[in-house]
Amino acid sequence: MIVHPKPKLTDILFSLKGSIAKRIALRSLMVTALASLIVLIEVLYPASFSRVNATPFTLLGISLSIFMSFRNSACYGRWWEGRQAWGTVIIEIRSFARASVTISDTAQRESILRELCGYAHALNARLRGEDELHAAGPWLSSMPETYGQNVSDGILRHISRQCSELVTSHAISDWRYITLEKCLHGLSEAQGTCERIKGTPLPFPYTLLLHRTIYIFCLLLPFAMAEPLGWLAPLFTTIVSYTFFGLDAIGDELEDPFGRDENDLPTDAMVRTIERDLLDALGHTELPQPLQPVAYVLN
Repeated sequence: MIVHPKPKLTDILFSLKGSIAKRIALRSLMVTALASLIVLIEVLYPASFSRVNATPFTLLGISLSIFMSFRNSACYGRWWEGRQAWGTVIIEIRSFARASVTISDTAQRESILRELCGYAHALNARLRGEDELHAAGPWLSSMPETYGQNVSDGILRHISRQCSELVTSHAISDWRYITLEKCLHGLSEAQGTCERIKGTPLPFPYTLLLHRTIYIFCLLLPFAMAEPLGWLAPLFTTIVSYTFFGLDAIGDELEDPFGRDENDLPTDAMVRTIERDLLDALGHTELPQPLQPVAYVLN
């Protein structure tokens, strides 16, 4: 995620960090080159462009803008829902740590809270398609087979089993057990939300139609702008293509908010926050440093 102070005029004009310009530069240059070629042809053979009317492009551009607005709103909604789900993960883990103070066996409490930290690492890795067990391993005390194929959910099951044993042995009260289980249920719901976002992309025909229409519009636009604008046509074509290609690329990034793109959610930083909170709850004084933005990018 880009963490940038209020941009100055020079940042707006020249900053590439967090900008989508690098991803769409080749496409925009291609359209600019095409527009320049078409203007050159129009200068040499003006009669070929005398009947080209810009009205259809105006109507198509308005329709395309509305279509892109709907798609980008849907993609941003996925990004924001993912951020809310991770906010729930942080809240429920803090609540669990606070409610676990009644566990008199300090070693078992530390083991459980460290497993919760491993859960955050495992969930982060799962959403990125990485090795959950490898990510959570340093925080887990049980054998790998204990957690099954869905490691993050397996950690919650293992913690729930330990809480059940604590209430059975009267180490904690029934209502405290219910409180702890409620926190685990909240974590399970948040994980389910993240998995739904990750596993359910926007319908492919919907995205494909938009991609095709943008390319068709940007490639045909110079034919309508060559005759009335002359050598200004490449400039305005570049601006229009930058806008459409940029909005399209931003939508692609926001559609999957759990990756490592510059505009994705800073889940590494949130996992580090969880680490610090849990270690602090266990009384540790030497805590890992919070992750800071590197070149305005917070991972």
